Amino acid sequence: MNALVIIDVQNDFMPGGALAVPNGDEIVPIINDLQAKFELVIATQDWHPAGHASFASSHENVKEFEVMKLDGLDQVLWPEHCIQNSEGAKFHSDLKSSNIETIFRKGTDIKIDSYSGFYDNAHLKSTGLTGYLKEKKVENLYFVGLAAEYCVYFSIKDAISEGFNCILLEDATRALNQSDFENARIDILRKGGKIIKSGDLDF
Repeated sequence: MNALVIIDVQNDFMPGGALAVPNGDEIVPIINDLQAKFELVIATQDWHPAGHASFASSHENVKEFEVMKLDGLDQVLWPEHCIQNSEGAKFHSDLKSSNIETIFRKGTDIKIDSYSGFYDNAHLKSTGLTGYLKEKKVENLYFVGLAAEYCVYFSIKDAISEGFNCILLEDATRALNQSDFENARIDILRKGGKIIKSGDLDF
């Protein structure tokens, strides 16, 4: 089975949002068009409690986008974003949601960030996404969403480790930093993932 995995298409990652991805809104119509091609569509949602440890505002004498050690892990200190039940945490209003079978929320533990839709950044807690997909007998995962070099990339890495065939639909993602995304692209390919354009889907 082929599944479309929509990563974090949320207001705070859109132009004008708290953690805006340049041109992030451009992918919404592409994702909407893609959904009809898939037997299964699922989505992830960044869902942080207020005061989350990944927010720069939760620490003294630091600036946004600095990197600090948090329980032994490098942590980028983000602007406050995708706070539970906020407008910024909602999906983009134009995102078609009627085909989305289920939503996996991440970043809910106040102490640790979670880029991946599968695990937190320390791999201490699973979201349950692997078990859900395997129960559905999904083999091929097609990834779209935001941001390309963070939550999309980390989700793909974990999915490859869990034994799924992973394909990034490159025209349906956008990056915060293009050079960081280039490094992520190289790693995805090196790990056995594929990168194609949505127009190259052959089903």
